[in-house]
Amino acid sequence: MANYKQYTDLDVWLKSRELTKMVYIATKNFPKEELYGLVSQIRRSAISIPSNIAEGCGRQYPKESIHFFHISRGSLYELETQLYLSHDLDFITENCLNDFLIKIEDCKKLLNGFIRYYQDLINMEKVKTNN
Repeated sequence: MANYKQYTDLDVWLKSRELTKMVYIATKNFPKEELYGLVSQIRRSAISIPSNIAEGCGRQYPKESIHFFHISRGSLYELETQLYLSHDLDFITENCLNDFLIKIEDCKKLLNGFIRYYQDLINMEKVKTNN
């Protein structure tokens, strides 16, 4: 499927990159003993979000694309949970957590809209096939 936009121009990808940058900045201040624990897990979750959006955009069929967008959305929820835990452990402040939650909510909305767009493409293809 040919996309009219490069994935690098998509708001959903750009916002998820901003979120990933925020994660890297915030986790620099975590305790050193968390480097291979929570820090590593948080960073992997964050990186997974824009990476799976990009991979989904590179797929040939909308159904394949949606699979990767769902993985990205799962990573977003995983990251959200890890940030709540980071707050519970006093690794980030409540203000920092709230800043993350705002950015995460923006990403969720954009990603859900993107998934709906691709689902609509699938539905349009089904209608064309049935006519």
